[in-house]
Amino acid sequence: MCLIAFALQVHPRYRLVLAANRDEFHARPSAAAQFHVDAPQLFGGRDLQAGGSWLLASAAGRVAAVTNVRSGMPESGLRSRGELVRRGVAVEPLLGELQRVHETAADFGRFNLLAYEAGRLWYAGNHPEARLHQVDAGVHTLSNAALDTPWPKTRRLQAVLSAWLGRGDDAVTPLFDALADPRIAADEDLPSTGVPLEWERRLSAAFITGDDYGTRASSIVLVADDHIRFIERRFGPAGVALGETDERIERASDSTSAAFRR
Repeated sequence: MCLIAFALQVHPRYRLVLAANRDEFHARPSAAAQFHVDAPQLFGGRDLQAGGSWLLASAAGRVAAVTNVRSGMPESGLRSRGELVRRGVAVEPLLGELQRVHETAADFGRFNLLAYEAGRLWYAGNHPEARLHQVDAGVHTLSNAALDTPWPKTRRLQAVLSAWLGRGDDAVTPLFDALADPRIAADEDLPSTGVPLEWERRLSAAFITGDDYGTRASSIVLVADDHIRFIERRFGPAGVALGETDERIERASDSTSAAFRR
């Protein structure tokens, strides 16, 4: 992911509400959100180049998402950060696995990882140094910098999510509208992340369009006590809509079982 806003323990029905955009080169192959054949308790998209994911949910009630960290410096010879998302929803126990991630954080490309389970959410990262901590209840944002860094697009999405929470309903159109916002920030409001100014401008929009690079997916995840609703809208070059998936993942009675109802 490249833009995330989430509300933890704020909504009257949903313990976690997450709205996110995945920005990527269109040439990189990926699969739409679905139940994974090799792990049928997991639901989400898959990166077909490295095998990982950017956002996953599980029938055990867990959710994990990752962003990269933009610094303008190249990366090579490191493990794919998409691997961390799968580990964040599939490996037991979660906190023990996150501690292992923390110990080996330098092996991965620059990352921010969010991992949720049973009303608690952890944030892990490795730039500029390894860190791991539990996130306080409230409304937070994450992009290609540290948690709650106030970039223009994160502030706008956070404001929309906060207003939506006050409504207390399930109509997710306002959240998708915010994720589809194409506005580019003024130059004086742009962060300085080590990429050329032209790219800083382009990446400042919540929804990025382009023939080579852009927003590939917009997702809403709503986590209740007995189910997770996972909605994904997919896009191609120039922002052309490619399809939508809206899935209700029922909570499995045994978190170690791959059996669940659909």
